[in-house]
Amino acid sequence: MPSYTAPTKDLQFVLHDVLGIAQADIPGYDELDRDTTAAILEEAGKISEQVLAPLNPVGDEQGCTLENGVVRTPEGFKDAYDQMRAGGWMGLDADPEFGGQGMPYVMNCATGEMFVSANMAFNMYHGLTHGAYATIHTHGSEDLKATYLPNMVEGRWSGTMNLTEPQCGTDLGLIRTKAEPQDDGSYRITGSKIWISAGEHDLSENIIHLVLAKIPGGPEGVKGISLFIVPKFMVKDDGSLGDRNAVSCGGLEKKMGIHGNATCVMNYDGATGFLVGEAHKGMRAMFTMMNEARLGVGLQGYAQGAVAYENALGFARERLQGRDVTGAKNPDGPADPIIVHPDVRRNLMMQKSFVEGARAFCLWGATLIDTAHRKQDAEAEGLISLLTPVIKGFLTDKGFETTVLAQQTLGGSGFTREWGLEQFVRDARITMIYEGTNGVQSLDLVGRKLPADGGKAIMAFFELVKTFCKDNADDPVLGDDFIAPLKAASKDLQAAGMYFMAEGMKSPNNALSGSYDFLHLFGHVCLGLMWARIAKAAQARLDAGDGDTDFLNAKIATGRFYMARQLPATALHLTRIQSGGDTVMALDATSF
Repeated sequence: MPSYTAPTKDLQFVLHDVLGIAQADIPGYDELDRDTTAAILEEAGKISEQVLAPLNPVGDEQGCTLENGVVRTPEGFKDAYDQMRAGGWMGLDADPEFGGQGMPYVMNCATGEMFVSANMAFNMYHGLTHGAYATIHTHGSEDLKATYLPNMVEGRWSGTMNLTEPQCGTDLGLIRTKAEPQDDGSYRITGSKIWISAGEHDLSENIIHLVLAKIPGGPEGVKGISLFIVPKFMVKDDGSLGDRNAVSCGGLEKKMGIHGNATCVMNYDGATGFLVGEAHKGMRAMFTMMNEARLGVGLQGYAQGAVAYENALGFARERLQGRDVTGAKNPDGPADPIIVHPDVRRNLMMQKSFVEGARAFCLWGATLIDTAHRKQDAEAEGLISLLTPVIKGFLTDKGFETTVLAQQTLGGSGFTREWGLEQFVRDARITMIYEGTNGVQSLDLVGRKLPADGGKAIMAFFELVKTFCKDNADDPVLGDDFIAPLKAASKDLQAAGMYFMAEGMKSPNNALSGSYDFLHLFGHVCLGLMWARIAKAAQARLDAGDGDTDFLNAKIATGRFYMARQLPATALHLTRIQSGGDTVMALDATSF
């Protein structure tokens, strides 16, 4: 049986010592003092540890079942969902006008990590609702917002996003679902959607589907896509629920992981829908949900790595095998714990350095979203737009890799269900696929985000790194161990960008063949920057004689490991990028 202990101490350190949220010039952040965030994190940690985590293996074993058109979730999920509702967790950062608590998005991410680590499949039910809420809040009419948002914020109603169809996924211009205008201003939605997470379940009273469809006579391709609200049950004028809409679950997918979440085929048979935003502008509206979802999926990636690492560490401390080559560390026992062995220690350090760096990276991204939204800051908006595919792609690739490393720590035990590591591996794998595969993320990064607005965002990132390195070049702790490798990695990233500029127009394949390596190169630089900031914050606390010295010294040592053993991967990625696309494209399609 796997265990979970909420990392509240580390979350507090990142929020206050690394990111300095209480002193940040962002509306609402002045209320996020240490006591306030500690109280929120402690309560989120309790429900994660005591309610959600024990249900994680239950959901994996039982899965969801479809009975007469109704999806039954695993035992205990409904009670847990009601406890989450009662605690107000579903509306933590939602607009107070609709019943939310109005807290900054960064707190939604901080608590969300714990919910995901404890039970990723369960968290998806209200995680998708949050994305649907954000889309309606941004693009919906006042009437739509008043009708749907209060119950969604409370969690009484849930939400979904319906994009993919059997014949199309990434290329949404190929969708066939149609929306026929009706005399009363509504639309009749007809078509089928696949892979719809939380599309049907027994947790909420109503499910509010956001559906992409085409209005007949509209433009071809993605320019003709519109977005619609299609409720499971119609809503009467007084807010009560009416008749069942013509939407149904046609089947459940049998998946590798996240068994506790219902992944549905959804059939729309002339269902009543309501236009969100402008006709033929559905992609712009849906991207509000997708961009938030992509940061959330990046969080899922490292959160699964975090709980896997916790269990690997516990095993390594207890499992007795062999003797330390430098001398017995457990002389009264038959063997030493495996954590004494250098290769096990290497494995654990790779896990620890990724998880803690990723935590800081994701929460930094959340502060950029808060800056963009709460201050209408265009520079922050540009930077988080650039970083979103990196957060999604890099953190899920490395998050999955971390679960595999954790599984490896347990040896044969990691391959059995009893210890839970194999579930973390299976659950983490989907994060590399949904909300746009990581290959698509890399293409988005290089093809769209990098050159956007004349490269303004990437230049701002380079300036940010340059300024940090310059300001801390003479720091006795940071200089050689952190600043020098960060500068070298940043130069590799700049060199890759220059290669794309020089070669991309001449041969697009040269740029696109290196896009995946660029995403990882960029991700390593971001985590290098995070570790330099973490080390600086830890040393400041040590110099002030304030805090847990073991905890703070461990931060600096872990950062040194990342800078010395992980960050040099940027040179490998640059070499691959600069090799061009000829070797990648050398074979004719028929020669494979």
